[in-house]
Amino acid sequence: MKAGATRAAALLAVLAAWAAVAYGNAVVSVVNPVLLPTPVEVLSVAVETARDGQLHRHLLTSLGRVAEGYGLAALAAIGLGVLAGICVPLRLVLEPVIEFVRPIPPLAFLPMFLVWFGLGEASKVAFIGYTTFFPMFVAVAATVLRVDTMLLRAAASLGASRLDLIRRVVLPASLPGIIVALRVGFGLALFVIVGAEFMGADAGLGYLIMEGRTFFNPAQIVMGALVLGLLGSLINALLLAAERRLLRWRAAT
Repeated sequence: MKAGATRAAALLAVLAAWAAVAYGNAVVSVVNPVLLPTPVEVLSVAVETARDGQLHRHLLTSLGRVAEGYGLAALAAIGLGVLAGICVPLRLVLEPVIEFVRPIPPLAFLPMFLVWFGLGEASKVAFIGYTTFFPMFVAVAATVLRVDTMLLRAAASLGASRLDLIRRVVLPASLPGIIVALRVGFGLALFVIVGAEFMGADAGLGYLIMEGRTFFNPAQIVMGALVLGLLGSLINALLLAAERRLLRWRAAT
């Protein structure tokens, strides 16, 4: 309760600081007040776009793209990461390829995704999946490698098969690291959805932000960014709740 109150107080303090700066600037005009929207102006744009249904449409469009791209990447990263963590030959094959491709900035490949998949949904989903796969794969493989070998030897001495070792030892022991990888991957998915929707999109929160720039509506830009922040916080809270539920055994030890 105390922690929750502290977090709420921190958010209110940021909101109060924003209001103080924006309204103060409106009085003294250090910069053009249009460039620094107030909380009320942003809220007014949010209410207006929610009332005419546009906010829901853009939000659901972005969520659908993130769910597809991030979901596919998460499945691939968990599967390959676990295999790479327990299979040395596969790790030796994947490691140099991953380490060569991973440092390349994803935005460098965005034009190629548009060339390969066109301006439709496929290019955006593929771009999100490509961007989020590498950090999740590296994190999952690393957490599997850190599984205590004593646990594996103890289970093997009791007659556990290789499949049993993966299912009953490796996956439970790696679960905290896997959940952290999923949280990092989702944050990255929200980060790149904006870039993906800047090009060739006619809906989505990134498109909404770009539309605000095109029609010189800073309040709409800030509103789109804040909706992304709220969405990320909500999903992160859900993943934390899932982590606490799945890892009840850790809290009990």
